[in-house]
Parts: sequence; structure tokens; C-alpha cells
Amino acid sequence: MQKLVIASNNPGKLREFQFLLQPLGIEVLTQAQLGIEEAEEPHVTFIENALAKARHASRLSGLPALADDSGICVTALNGAPGVFSARYAGEPKSDRRNNEKLLHEMQGVKDRSAHYYCVLVLLHHADDPQPLIAEGEWHGEIAREERGDGGFGYDPLFWLPSLGKMSAELSRDEKHAISHRGKALRVLLDKLKDY
Repeated sequence: MQKLVIASNNPGKLREFQFLLQPLGIEVLTQAQLGIEEAEEPHVTFIENALAKARHASRLSGLPALADDSGICVTALNGAPGVFSARYAGEPKSDRRNNEKLLHEMQGVKDRSAHYYCVLVLLHHADDPQPLIAEGEWHGEIAREERGDGGFGYDPLFWLPSLGKMSAELSRDEKHAISHRGKALRVLLDKLKDY
């Protein structure tokens, strides 16, 4: 596989994928570079949304496609925001407003446990009957206030008790070594070797 289209327009995700796939010598293109609009995400599960995004990008580009669907799942909120993480506070998407809404929803809540979840789907072509699927989870807690200026999304609120840091305070290398997306990508790369 020489070229791969990433089925996302999220700049944070794109930076992470380019960084993680660069050592493999795979040329990473974004769907935006190819003039492809984002796919609809009408499903209630991460895996269905990732599959829909990968098929959409592969069909319109004619290239293998990698799609990610990920989000933060908060125990006390029955897994919310979940698949709605990027649009938790409505349209247009806004990390700042999403974080504000999550802090509001968590006021007075004692159980702060949460985890990031990521599913990756790689299709060799749009009608690939055997997509490669990989998952990763990253456990932590929702803090009571934002801290740190790295990462994106809910990273300024995602507290890692074992490290005594927010996700937004980690270096890029530290984050990729332990994050949900980093874990899922390592699983996917192992599957690619056996494919």
C-alpha cells in the first residue's frame, strides 16, 4: 500500500495519523485534499460510523481508506458524549463549547471515571468484504477544570491519575504511546503485517 486516504477533516486526528504512519513510508492524503466532503455519521456505534466513513472516502477517491471514529465515554453519563463527542454542544463543532458542556453536566458528580475509545477501519477498496478493524481504549477521569495546551478535543479535561497530568499536558510522543488512537493503530499495524 503506497497511498492511503484518511477519512477525516479533523486537523488533530490528521496530525496524529501522519505522525504515526510516516515511518511506514505510506503517503497519507486527506479527504479534503481530494475534495471529498465528510461522510454522514448517522449510526449509534463507533464501528458503524467508522465503516461508513471509510467506504465513503474509498469510493470517492479510488484509494485504500482509513477511518477513525472515536470519542470520550463518561461512566456517570451512561457513556455520553460517546459517538456525539465532536458535536456534543451542537453545530458548529467546537472543542471549547464541548468542554464547557461536559463540565456543566459533571457538576456535583462524584464518579469522574471516563475513557477515550477509538475504532479504526481500513478498507483496501470501497467494497472490501474484509475490513481491518482495530480498537483501543484509554482510561482516566474528567477533571473539574481545564489544564494544558496540547492535544485537542477533551484533552484539557482528561486527567491521568497514574501520571498526575492531563492529556493536554503530554508530549506528542507520550500521548501516542498510551492513547486510545495510538493503541488502536498499533493493533491495526500488526494486523496489516499478517494481511
